[in-house]
Amino acid sequence: MSEELGYEQARDQLVEVVRELEAGGLSLEQSLALWEKGEHLAKLCERHLEGARHRIEAALKSVEEQNGDEEPE
Repeated sequence: MSEELGYEQARDQLVEVVRELEAGGLSLEQSLALWEKGEHLAKLCERHLEGARHRIEAALKSVEEQNGDEEPE
């Protein structure tokens, strides 16, 4: 379904799901379907953010290792 969505697209769809749920006027079935879609989108956003966190940590570790290899002046 939305596995191929980037972070921004998933986030924007999640915002829309929340708006629809907050607006009300939906049947129980419609509300449950939207809730499930929202849960899926939230997990997708979390995975994107976790991936970004790992990339940042790896980059910082690389910089620290490079700085540790340099001799003080």
